[in-house]
Amino acid sequence: DDGFEQGMDIPIYYDPMIAKLVTFGKDRQEAIERMLRAIDEYQITGIQTTLPFGRYVLQHPAFVSGNFDTNFIRDHFTPADLTPAAPDASVAKVAAVLTAMLMTEKKAPVVASSDAPAAAGSNWKRNRLGAR
Repeated sequence: DDGFEQGMDIPIYYDPMIAKLVTFGKDRQEAIERMLRAIDEYQITGIQTTLPFGRYVLQHPAFVSGNFDTNFIRDHFTPADLTPAAPDASVAKVAAVLTAMLMTEKKAPVVASSDAPAAAGSNWKRNRLGAR
């Protein structure tokens, strides 16, 4: 609950832990429709999200048909695929980084920022930033 504070960057390795959006339906089509509606109604402030990328995936014919695999980004996505009206330009950057990582099959190391605020409050923060 207090791992990130206003003004901090959330590394791509941790952004999935910020929130999860889950839908269900009587079949795949209904679940997709509910997810698209949920994305439209989702309200997250203070950070940029990958919701526009999620919308792109959910509307892609390969995903809708179920005819895709773990190479979806490599095979079906380029940053130009996101509509210019997408409010979040960083989505394209994240997708490009993920594509590059998948294509090279290398994982970048997680690097702690040295300019992070001093640990205060929870033990989690003190452990994350190291006891001083």
